[in-house]
Amino acid sequence: MWRADLFDRLSDAPGSFGVAHYHPQFLGNEPCPRVWDSQLTASPWRWLEDQFAHLGAGREREPWPLEAADADELSQLGAVIVSVAQQFAPDRCTSAAQCFQLTRDAVGSVRLMMHALRRPDLLDAEWVAPWRAKE
Repeated sequence: MWRADLFDRLSDAPGSFGVAHYHPQFLGNEPCPRVWDSQLTASPWRWLEDQFAHLGAGREREPWPLEAADADELSQLGAVIVSVAQQFAPDRCTSAAQCFQLTRDAVGSVRLMMHALRRPDLLDAEWVAPWRAKE
């Protein structure tokens, strides 16, 4: 339905969200191309809460297609969702081991992304070692 990628580059200051983007639509399991929003980079947590408060509606975007009861409930959960997301914020990740612990549930997805890289030689092998450990 929708996905936000709230992260930093390893070379950026933690919490800068310089590469944060979102995918407002999916075709089956595949996300649409990345959408960049200056408000997302400037204030990611406010942006995220607003997304839920407005159910994804925005410039030239309709709200998420939800049943009325679900829409009412979800639109009130923005602060809760932000609180949970902040537990996994990029500035909480200061080492490869710590980042792995925060994302260990996504090992399969991370491995798929690494295998699909056009330039895998650009990966920092030491940093991604925990995700490759059980290949």
